[in-house]
Amino acid sequence: MRTQRERILDRLQGQVRAGEHIIGVAAGAGISAKYAVKGGADLILALNSGRFRQMGLGSIAGFMPFANNNDMVMEFGSREILSVVGDTPVIFGLCGTDPGLELPFYLNRVRSSGFAGIINYPTLGLIDGQFREALEEEGMSYLQEVEAVRLAHELDLFTMAFVFNAEQAGLMLEAGADVICAHLGVTAGGLMGTKKVLSLEKGADIARQIFAVCDASGKQPIKLVYGGPVHSPIDVQYMYDNTSAMGYVGGSSFERIPTEEAIVETTHRFKLTGQLEQDKLLMDKLAQADEPYDYVAFVKEYIAENYMNNISFTELAERIHISRTHLSALFNKEVGCSFPEYIAKYRIHKAQDVMKHTKLPLSRIAEMVGYPDYVHFSKTFKKYAGITPQAYRQQIYKT
Repeated sequence: MRTQRERILDRLQGQVRAGEHIIGVAAGAGISAKYAVKGGADLILALNSGRFRQMGLGSIAGFMPFANNNDMVMEFGSREILSVVGDTPVIFGLCGTDPGLELPFYLNRVRSSGFAGIINYPTLGLIDGQFREALEEEGMSYLQEVEAVRLAHELDLFTMAFVFNAEQAGLMLEAGADVICAHLGVTAGGLMGTKKVLSLEKGADIARQIFAVCDASGKQPIKLVYGGPVHSPIDVQYMYDNTSAMGYVGGSSFERIPTEEAIVETTHRFKLTGQLEQDKLLMDKLAQADEPYDYVAFVKEYIAENYMNNISFTELAERIHISRTHLSALFNKEVGCSFPEYIAKYRIHKAQDVMKHTKLPLSRIAEMVGYPDYVHFSKTFKKYAGITPQAYRQQIYKT
């Protein structure tokens, strides 16, 4: 008889083979978990930061001594989440560095309570500097998280591992982790998102290094990305296009940011009920004055909708009433590459996707992705794909 872990792996690996992406949602309340499952979530993660998000705090509050992590997760995970998600696996966010934890006993309790597996959270991987050194001097280290994953694997629990570099990926793979999740830092975006994050390109580079270790190990783990600059579907697509990620795990992206937007907008509409239209315009202007417009998000969304057309960066800047120089600086900082490079990569990845699913002439595909000049398309394709469009198509036919 197949174990729960084996069934979960079979299902996830089957999705990957079918070309589907895996989505994990870190939820801090039953309502979040319930509707994430309705939306198609493959995994639900019960993390203490999710609970703090429900209190109106940022995810980083999960690293403060406000409560006992494992007790908190056990309480709300058992009472609120396990009861509403049906057969969807729920992963327990385990603080493996807790000195009062008898790991084998507690892991058995996690399993008997109905959780399908564990993930190392909160993790020392997000702590650095002198505080990290002081913790390690006291014997509290990332290696304890690795040991927790190893013991959970021996108990045949499904295991996920947050890793921050290639070395940690190797350690977690040796411990038996079923999922390696490249953690790119605290999530940006929304009203409470962190302001200091990696660029998309830097995040993709870290993920590539981590996934290279996974590929070289021969263990074939599920490879996911989490956090940092990745907080919208467009950002996730960037990771799919530029790394070998098989899916995405999010917390704030699914729970905090949509809630912020929905509650603000709904309250605003109720507030304006029965008022004159000019009052609404005034309220809109005041709201915009309080919340800086996300110019870079606008540019990324515009590209996603109009990549097949000629796009002028100068006209985009004028459209959102910002100088071209300032918009360029913002874009380069957040994305990690220039606007021309980003749109070229976006178009080439779209072309590759069309080539995988159709037999349209290459000249026609070039036009579809915004290159009316085939020679320009071919040169750009080779620059970013490493081979010509013809050679890429031949590779597809061979596979």
